Formats: sequence, structure tokens, C-alpha cells
Amino acid sequence: MRRTVALASAVLLVLVLAGCAAVQVPDATATDAPGFLLGLWHGFIAPIAFVISLFTNAVRVYAVPNLGRWYDFGFMLGIGGFSGGVFAGSRKRR
Repeated sequence: MRRTVALASAVLLVLVLAGCAAVQVPDATATDAPGFLLGLWHGFIAPIAFVISLFTNAVRVYAVPNLGRWYDFGFMLGIGGFSGGVFAGSRKRR
């Protein structure tokens, strides 16, 4: 029963995140281009956005008109947070 609830919760989470996939406006100016926080969010939803981008041209994994290094830094932190971080492989298994 516990495993079924965990699986249902994971599927629900994936569907909710898929609904939040980012679509960047191509003519964004420097004032409304994504920065650190949107980079963090885009990094977190990158695996889901990647799967969606295989089927449509409207969704991209990475926002092209962005604020540069702060967006990149947030994106990398988001990717690391989704995958368990840098130290995920160093934990002892029981």
C-alpha cells in the first residue's frame, strides 16, 4: 500500500511539473529575460521539459535570451537539486 501511494504521488508530481514547462518568448528584452530564479526553476524541470521538447517545438529546455551567468548558475543548481546533488553518490548504502 505504501509503495502504491509513493508511486501515485510521484506520477502526480511529474504531471504537475510537466504543466509548468517553460516557454520563453523569443523577443524578450534584457529587462524581462530570465535570471537566477527562473534558471533554477528551468534546471529543476529540465528532465520533464526535455521529454516534452521531443514532441513539440513550443517547449525548450534552456531559455536562450537569458541574463547570462546568473541564469546558468541557477540552471546548474536546479539540475543538481533534481538529481540529488553532487554528494548523492557518496552516501553509504545499507
